[in-house]
Amino acid sequence: MRLVNSFVRMKKLVISFFALVLFAQNAVGQCAMCRTTVENNVSNGEIGIAAGLNIGILYLFVTPYLLATVIGVLWYRSSRKQKKKPSLKDLLSRKSPQ
Repeated sequence: MRLVNSFVRMKKLVISFFALVLFAQNAVGQCAMCRTTVENNVSNGEIGIAAGLNIGILYLFVTPYLLATVIGVLWYRSSRKQKKKPSLKDLLSRKSPQ
């Protein structure tokens, strides 16, 4: 039962993370230098550069967190599989019924 609860909790966490990333369309992140460049381009009528820059910044922001999440999930699954398998040492140390 405990394994099911932890799996459900992990599943909710992963779904929440992806929902946050997918629905964060209004997020705009720019450094001061990028903002100045974008303002100059927008004032000249070039809106496409600003949109591309924002998408690039959000992509660079999300990538490390997504990578850490994938590594964490794989590590979690691996540790669960190792707990289920008895080692050779454990099998040999058990007393055989006589």
